[in-house]
Parts: sequence; structure tokens; C-alpha cells
Amino acid sequence: MLEPSPLPSLRLSVPVLSARSTRTDAAANRAVTLSTLARLVASGTAASKADLVHAAGLARTTVSTGVDELLSGGVLRLDGLRPTPGRGRPADRLALRPDGGYVLIADLGAHGAYLAVVDLSQRLHAHTHVTIDVSDGPDRVLDTIEARLDELRAPLPTIAPVRAVVIGVPGPVDGVRGVPVRPPIMPGWHEYPVAARLRRSFDCPVLLENDVNLRALGEARALPADQAPLLFVKVGTGIGGGLITRTGVLHHGADGAAGDIGHVRVRGAPDVRCVCGNVGCIEAVASAAAIARRLGTSLDQARTLVSGGDATALGLVREAAGLIGEVVATLVHFYNPARVTIGGSVAAASDELLAGIRAVVYQRALPLATRNLVLANSVLGEYAGVAGAAVLGIEQTLSPEGIEALAATGSS
Repeated sequence: MLEPSPLPSLRLSVPVLSARSTRTDAAANRAVTLSTLARLVASGTAASKADLVHAAGLARTTVSTGVDELLSGGVLRLDGLRPTPGRGRPADRLALRPDGGYVLIADLGAHGAYLAVVDLSQRLHAHTHVTIDVSDGPDRVLDTIEARLDELRAPLPTIAPVRAVVIGVPGPVDGVRGVPVRPPIMPGWHEYPVAARLRRSFDCPVLLENDVNLRALGEARALPADQAPLLFVKVGTGIGGGLITRTGVLHHGADGAAGDIGHVRVRGAPDVRCVCGNVGCIEAVASAAAIARRLGTSLDQARTLVSGGDATALGLVREAAGLIGEVVATLVHFYNPARVTIGGSVAAASDELLAGIRAVVYQRALPLATRNLVLANSVLGEYAGVAGAAVLGIEQTLSPEGIEALAATGSS
């Protein structure tokens, strides 16, 4: 097991205050109010009752009643005093209780998974990396994931329950139904009820997400807000993309397929058949697997050659960078991101990939789209997916649906 290390401070989203429940009963309105107050505190927008009155636009009595309920329910805690302007009495500082529960995280790649346990204050209690092979099928892989997550949380205080499980997989998903949808490198996973199975195992809400989407979200929330919109491009066993909007949330598209760039055919690419059945997909010609295939080595050996500066391997990385750069240049015109982040095993092994992509993007894209563009490697590296999953899990727990269960458990 890896030694626990803290995640960077991650920005949590501020609730849209104009949004109201479509239900009209008092319980629904109460849940929305409590969720709004808790999320304003968690995001750092408000630190006292007076702050909440201003930020939420609610009556002082409503805020006071809601805060008292969140304190007694174990969602919030008093965290010292906050000085007030003038000679007024210092206000109680509010903070989220870290012992309100845990979020379990499983960030799956093609051949490995990062697992972690975080609490609601974003503290990382435990994390590890396990070797898996998604081609072994969902039952075998999820057996391993469930067992290792149980091991990670076993030493932690049992008084704090698991509030959410977030799992990322390297393929397209239907997040509403919690199933993968025809993932090219995951045989046997199509329509497998991943979320339903984990919900039975851990008795809590489960969020299924594409692995690159998790990385994109984690990266965006670790950076200043002005770095969005953000495009995350992962170059590993396959190639994938994740899109973050200007407001810092994931853009899924109509059916969850937004950002699935690995099967875009790029101009000038060799006619190599892809695992999806088409020819010339960027994933088939420029991924780590494609580089390893041309080197006649395994993926691990290819990465070692790249990181060691092998001339042949670096030449193939430069070729791949040129092809990926063509795709990214098109996306820069289409989406106009503030930042393009390059991640994955190839980017981690050498700066040649980033340099090659940059050269093509700045050559091919017009100045209006690139004059303020930041194109850089991931700031979180291998833990970007863990960070994104932590954000999703905490925000789910503090949603109107999650806050009722959280407060009810804390007051019992």
C-alpha cells in the first residue's frame, strides 16, 4: 500500500441558487436549503451565518435554522471564530465535518487501478495501486476492486459510513444507468450493471464515469477557475478526451459520448485497423499501445524505452505527437478551451509528446483560438482521476438527495 499523502485543495462547485426542486413539499424544500448551505460552506464561499445570508439570499431565520440543523446533524462543525469588521463580536466559523463519512474511489485503467478513501473535508486517508486487466471481464475485476476497497477502509473508524462510491472506467458509459456502453478495450463489460453491483456491495450511491472525464474534472478543480473551459487529453493504452465547461463542470453531451476522441480519424494517419473496427483512428496509430506495437515490445518496455531516451522510441513519440496535434488543433477551434492538458503514461514518460503537440497546435490553429491558450502537462499526474472522483463523491453527498441521509445519520 502506498503511504497516504494529501490531495491538493480542490474547488467544489457553488450551488446554482436560482434552482429549486420540482417538488413542492416541505421536505424537498428543506433538503434544497440544507444542501445549498452545506455546499456554500464546503466550497469556501461562506464561513459564517452572516456570509450564508448574503451568499444564499435566504432570510436570516432560515439560515440560522438550517445551520443549527446541519450542526446537530453532524454535517457542519464550529471551527473557531472569524473576526468581523468594526467592534462587532467575532462570528463562529463554520466548516464541514471530516468525520461525516467517506467516499470510496476506484479509477480504472486498462491494466491498473488507483484506489482511494477520502473524507468529506477532502482528506486522503488511504490509497493504493492494484494491477488489473479490464479484458478479464467485469466480475473478476470488480471482485478485486471490492476486496481492495474493503481492505483500505478496514482500519478507519466505522462510525463514519461510506457516503458514495465513484468508479471510472476506460470506455464510454451511460452514467444515468450506471453501465458501460460498448467499450472497445473492455470485452464483456457492455451493459454490465457496474453501479448496481457496487451499490449492493457498499449500500450507498454509486457514480460511474469515464476515466478521462474524472481526470479532466480533477485537473480543472485543482487549477484556478480561469483555466476553464478545459480539454484533457489522455494518451495511454488508448486515447481519450474530457471536456470541462467554463463553469467547471463536466460536459457529457446528449448521451455521455462527448470527448471520446480516440476514434477520430486524423488526416495522414496510416490505415491501421482499430479495436473499434474502423481504420485510421487516432487511438490505433498514436497511443502507447500503437507505439509499443511498432517497437515490438510490451507497453511497460515501451515506456521504459521512451523515458530512457531511446532514439527509435522517441522518434515514434514525435510521430504520434504530430498526429495527436492535428486532432487537438481541430478541437481548439471547435471548443476554444482556456487550457489543454496532456496526461497519461506517454506524457509522463517524456516531454517529447507535449512539445510535439504544442508545435502542431500553434502552427495549425488560428491566433484567436491560441493567443491565450495554455497547453501543458497534467499538474496532478496519476492522481488526477482520484481528485475528480473525490469532487464528484463529495458533491453527490452534499446534494439535496445526499444531505438528507447525511443529516439523518449524524443526528441518530
